[in-house]
Amino acid sequence: MNDAVPGNQDAPSRRSVLRTTAGVAGAAGLGLGAPAAAVAATDGAGVQAEPAQTAAPVRQGATMAGVPFERRSTVRVGIVGLGNRGGSMIDLFLALPGVRVMAVCDPVRAKAESAAAKVVRAGQPSPAVYTNGEEDYAKLCERGDVDFVYVATPWDSHFEMARTAMLNGKHVGVECPIAMRLDELWALVDLSERTRRHCMQLENCCYGRNEMRVLRMAHAGKFGELLHGAGAYNHDLRELMFSPTYYEGPWRRLWHTRLRGDLYPNHGFGPVANYMDVNRGDRAVSISSFGTPALGLAEYREAHVPPGDPSWKETYIGSDRAISMIRTAKGRVIRLEHDVSTPHPYSRINSLGGTKGVFEDYPARIYVEPDHKGHQWGDFSAYAAEFDHWLWKEHANPPGGHGGMDYLMVFRLTQCMRLGLVPDFDVYDAATWTAPVPLSHASIKAKGAPQPIPDFTRGEWRKPRSGVDSVRPR
Repeated sequence: MNDAVPGNQDAPSRRSVLRTTAGVAGAAGLGLGAPAAAVAATDGAGVQAEPAQTAAPVRQGATMAGVPFERRSTVRVGIVGLGNRGGSMIDLFLALPGVRVMAVCDPVRAKAESAAAKVVRAGQPSPAVYTNGEEDYAKLCERGDVDFVYVATPWDSHFEMARTAMLNGKHVGVECPIAMRLDELWALVDLSERTRRHCMQLENCCYGRNEMRVLRMAHAGKFGELLHGAGAYNHDLRELMFSPTYYEGPWRRLWHTRLRGDLYPNHGFGPVANYMDVNRGDRAVSISSFGTPALGLAEYREAHVPPGDPSWKETYIGSDRAISMIRTAKGRVIRLEHDVSTPHPYSRINSLGGTKGVFEDYPARIYVEPDHKGHQWGDFSAYAAEFDHWLWKEHANPPGGHGGMDYLMVFRLTQCMRLGLVPDFDVYDAATWTAPVPLSHASIKAKGAPQPIPDFTRGEWRKPRSGVDSVRPR
């Protein structure tokens, strides 16, 4: 393998990057930092002072905020992980203009070969196939004909795969969450800055139609000065987590034997962070989390799983419902919830409130002055014509799952790559949206004590810049 990052003459060697990140990880451990101060002061602008926290690693490169992709006529993609998520997302990559799937990887040969057959049926050349064990993804990342690596694998492999992709000169997009430890998040930030490669959390819910409409309304001032928001991943997964076939092994259920907090904050946090311009004029400062007892999975196992199943050896500690409160530098409050272990209709909550009114989802409803009065909810669909994002106006019925948001996410990503645009979100967003995974666990263990959320941008958050509320390219 060539030590230099392909296509980047000024990039550090792979060996030097490995030495640096190993040192950061070794020094940081979990990197959870010190508890936030109980009371925050405010500066002259009314922005709350940040809580004390451990020092950020010394920056080894330059910021990736506002850095565009290199323009290219064709985006060449390598896909790692072809289970439920990756196996469906490949259809969307194949439906995109100017995109070629060059390579696929999965240790289950049948899944990789099925994906390769899809590529051929779509009229593209047969892709390279990597099925030689759990580490074969590294060979995919070494290829000179891959520009972007898409990762859809079990969570504990996300960090190493993103790291390997960047070290080999590839931009990388990873399914949620991007990593499971705070030191890993810092390592990805540092690697993105040093290799000059984007590392993105592919947060598809940011591209939901309701989310994008609320985003544009918030930026237009319809809610006044923003005060609070909420997001969640409340999704009854008990049957799927105990299914012998849905997941490739028990990996997702096993996380409930390891961590107590919010295992999947991104779907709720990402959209609300966009509404509030987190990392683009505001930032998440601290998190306080509380968790209920862990009873739901054990009760489900008792009722539905036969004696002798390997799951009976598991002890669950993950809170059935974890509730977190995030405070921002401007004093706003974001509530996050996570519950996949109890009966509950699906909900991401998705709410936003300000001095002029409030939006709440599931079901969608709105109340903003002066449009509404009498304390009665208004019709959210009435705002479609004025505030729907241009992506939804151009793709009224996008293909794929999750109501079309998956397609719009990868359409916009590859559009930015083809046109040489700045991506809608970057490694700083990825790290911020994922930080509640380790920090909520630490806060719950500390009986709700606030935990500082690192400033992964190292001060760049103070500068307004573009995000998901993008302008249509001309």
